[in-house]
Amino acid sequence: METHLLLCILLLIPAFASSDFLVTRIRNIKVVNGIEIYSMKIDSKVTSRFAHNIITSRAVNRGNVHKEVFFDVELPKTAFITNFSMTIDGVTYPGTIKEKEVAKKQYEKAVSKGQTAGLVKASGRKTEKFTVSVNIEAGSEVTFELTYEELLKRQFGKYEMFIKVKPKQLVKDFEIEVNIFEPQGISELEAEGTFITNDLQNIIKKTFSEKKGHLSFKPTLDQQRTCANCSQSVLDGDFTVRYDVKRTTLDNLQIVNGYFVHFFAPTNLPKLPKNVIFVIDISGSMSGREIEQTRQALLKILDDIKEDDFFNFILFGSEVHTWKDTLIKATPENLDEARKFVRSIDTEGMTNLHGGIMRGIDMLNAAHQGNLVPKRSASIIIMLTDGQPNVGISNTHDIQEHVKKAIEGRYTLYNLGFGYGVDYNFLEKMALENKGLARRIYPDSDAALQLQGFYDEVSNPMLTDVELNYPENEISDLTKNSFKHFYDGSEIVVAGRFIDNNQNSLTVDVRGEGANDALSYTTQQDAEQTAKAFQEQEYIFGDYIERLWAYLTIEQLLEKRIAATGEEKENLTAEALALSLKYMFVTPLTSMVVTKPETYDNQDGIADKPIEAEAPQLSYLYTTHPTWYTSVDGDPHFIISVPQKDDAICFNINENPGAVLNLINDPVTGITVNGELIGDKRANNNAKIQNTYFGKLGIANKHLDFKLTVTPEKITVQNGNEKTGLTWLDSVTLQQEGLSLIINRKKNLVLSMGSGASFVIVLHQVWKKHPLHQDFLGLYTLESDKLSEQTHGLLGQFFRPIDFTILEIHPGSDPKKPDATMIVKNKELTVTRGWQKDYRKDPKQGVDIPCWFVHNNGAGLIDGVHTDYIVSNLF
Repeated sequence: METHLLLCILLLIPAFASSDFLVTRIRNIKVVNGIEIYSMKIDSKVTSRFAHNIITSRAVNRGNVHKEVFFDVELPKTAFITNFSMTIDGVTYPGTIKEKEVAKKQYEKAVSKGQTAGLVKASGRKTEKFTVSVNIEAGSEVTFELTYEELLKRQFGKYEMFIKVKPKQLVKDFEIEVNIFEPQGISELEAEGTFITNDLQNIIKKTFSEKKGHLSFKPTLDQQRTCANCSQSVLDGDFTVRYDVKRTTLDNLQIVNGYFVHFFAPTNLPKLPKNVIFVIDISGSMSGREIEQTRQALLKILDDIKEDDFFNFILFGSEVHTWKDTLIKATPENLDEARKFVRSIDTEGMTNLHGGIMRGIDMLNAAHQGNLVPKRSASIIIMLTDGQPNVGISNTHDIQEHVKKAIEGRYTLYNLGFGYGVDYNFLEKMALENKGLARRIYPDSDAALQLQGFYDEVSNPMLTDVELNYPENEISDLTKNSFKHFYDGSEIVVAGRFIDNNQNSLTVDVRGEGANDALSYTTQQDAEQTAKAFQEQEYIFGDYIERLWAYLTIEQLLEKRIAATGEEKENLTAEALALSLKYMFVTPLTSMVVTKPETYDNQDGIADKPIEAEAPQLSYLYTTHPTWYTSVDGDPHFIISVPQKDDAICFNINENPGAVLNLINDPVTGITVNGELIGDKRANNNAKIQNTYFGKLGIANKHLDFKLTVTPEKITVQNGNEKTGLTWLDSVTLQQEGLSLIINRKKNLVLSMGSGASFVIVLHQVWKKHPLHQDFLGLYTLESDKLSEQTHGLLGQFFRPIDFTILEIHPGSDPKKPDATMIVKNKELTVTRGWQKDYRKDPKQGVDIPCWFVHNNGAGLIDGVHTDYIVSNLF
């Protein structure tokens, strides 16, 4: 028996932010089969912007048999998990952090046995999910405790903690508690909630005085009820805490135990004029909703451009078009003309990205050389694209080189990738090399707000060329200390380590260029001043400045690593890994091994941290409970999960036995997966459509010269010209460079391809004397995020997220299965609510997965028609 306890703490960043807000969400608490959750608590301590968060959930098994309890937590992608433990009947089972490759072997072992494996996966725009489960005895209690840390970044003049509260049940001891300590003093602290009624308003306890702030929310069971005798909870909505600090000086410097942190956030400076060029992709793939949302965003941006600013638009499809020949001032007349131009923008052709961005750089160069723009101004290029370059110079490495050489550090480049068809790694590298950043714009209904929100972040530059200089003979291991721009409402943070741990003072020279003149001053601080500010020791967690320094250093090393190559990348990786292990951070280079009691098939789990390029994580994680995945099984049923909708789409492919279908094809990694259909032993004359199944699967990796052929009878491994024959009666593990094959006797096999994806093939066996059916295979993807964004195929095209909207739900021909209209890919499809089987845990009976069924071989959902995916043979 199994029970799901889902405690999801989601730290969600708004669409316009870049991890600049600390956000927490509690949702989807499911209690069944006697599991009682009697306590849930979030305890946050924020000291000088550095947040230390502990999530604790306690449950007891009130049943009379052992049951499995799941703990799901969603975290911000910028947070680092630092600790996890489970305590069962007084015995604690801790997590330990190891190098990723070391931990991965343990994970694959658990996966191959079909057992639970905890994992952190990207699950939303700014989030990733930590999952772990455990079997507990009847009458036993379990306490889950997860700790994570993050540096809160200032955005629009405030630090914001956003808590999405949705436990979906009554909890006896429910509490959110936030303690804030800021040596500069707290200037404001506020809290609000969308679900807060007049009765609940008085439950929010908020106090702040000088350096300390405290907030708590602890409703009783009766206060949680929607009505006097109801069992439903009223706790359903947003709970937001905002604060800022007093700013009597331009900056604040703190020194503790041989480390320092320097916060720089001047206020009341005159705003710099800005010169902004919008480089917009108008290729055919942007047609429909994407280009309409782009027009909406640009029109709103034009409302916010200030009269001292200069701007222009460059459009690129197959050709490059400019609105004006040069940058022009944002006068009311010019803005009116610009609005007419924006409304007329339409799509055409392919993607000449190189031509568009180089035109923008040339235009900025000409404006500065001709003194057409103010000398004291900030120059910015904002490029939006939804695809990959395929006209003109299309080699991404060449484009990077040309752009970097043309900009020469003079301007900031921001790259916005619309959807999942972009080469995000390329956009991110190019932006980082030119003192900017990349941002993914998610193809949802609020895409226009995402675009507008990003512009708001960079719309008010206050300083350019900011440098914070520290004595070289006193400081080592300094984080980034030069910044192209400082924006109003933000904050620059620099941390470092003293060469002499006993040094207790520091002098800093600060320089920058403002709207009217240069900013230049010297600031000094000693450790005694910091110590006086930190007399309230109960607010301090460990060596917080040292951990803040480590967090910021690792974050910046990982960022530098994106654009690095060769030996430089190896050195950055080694340094970031060493710090991650020393300070016990789960980063993209480390994993947390979750230890479990050795009873009831409990297996150790892994917590792994993905990176932004891995954002579209729709692949199958092989665990003992339903999770998000893509698969094909049965006759044949395709199931595509859509995490942002908490739902799934499914379709069947009806084709004749003997047909070979291309399931996955990735030209970058060289991985191909094809499947050959078989039919029943004899035709069923009473059926309109004859059942077919996958009777043979072929997986190839051309880069490794490897082929795997699997049928219900045998397994053939081919390396080059060498073949090895195996059967499902074997229980073996084969290892070679870049490959791992695990066969679980008469059950499944797991194929892992090093840095590429992994696959699970499930064997379905029927009664040998069955008059109709015969044995067949099912395919499930594992870590499909490691395949490139050029991956296609009947399954592969869905390794990138897909959005849809359901309208007009109404009764269908089957009373238990309503019909509806689905809006997907700008098409209206008639779909039916139904179920498909998930055979991951139980190959015989399977588990029903609710989904929206797309008829007619997935027509309108898949690219093209299903016959486009028929290939001549298995390889």
